[in-house]
Amino acid sequence: MTITPIKKTTLTLEEFLQQDYIEESPAYEYINNQVIRKPMPQGKHSQIQYKICEIINQFNQPEKIVYALPELRCTFSSRSIVPDIAIFYWERIPLDEEGEIANQFNSSPDWCIEILSPNQKPTKVIDNILFCLENGTQLGWLIDSEEKIIMVFERQKPLKIYRNEEILPVINSLNLELTVNQIFSWLKIK
Repeated sequence: MTITPIKKTTLTLEEFLQQDYIEESPAYEYINNQVIRKPMPQGKHSQIQYKICEIINQFNQPEKIVYALPELRCTFSSRSIVPDIAIFYWERIPLDEEGEIANQFNSSPDWCIEILSPNQKPTKVIDNILFCLENGTQLGWLIDSEEKIIMVFERQKPLKIYRNEEILPVINSLNLELTVNQIFSWLKIK
């Protein structure tokens, strides 16, 4: 599956955010002045996404250190992207006037997780992770369920590929240990 721009007309970021179609599923992203539609998540992608959010949110619920949100639009700098999982430190979660979680997140996530879909080229996904890191994100994961590897991106560190029983780095202050095998074991649901 090739990801191609869906609009030939150049829109500003502000014009993009006013379009009705950006709320459709799968999500549209605004990258380098182009509107690009993400691929529709499939079974493996959805299972990994669900389990990571569930584990992170259940693990740190009492301390309220971070919160993981799936398919959350994050608009910052010159882009509006929708990471598969956006993790924010609890104190950085925006609230509305009523003290409820806000609908708009106008900053980069603290931890960005992307899950490669079948036939999706990793270049755009890696570009989004690197853009997040350049704009304040501490950690990025790119999960490849076909190769059974997780690429880890950290500021000021080289890219590292994790495999098998290696313990993955997580965001600062979160005392959680996950291995690559553990994450891929979630694909066996019976």
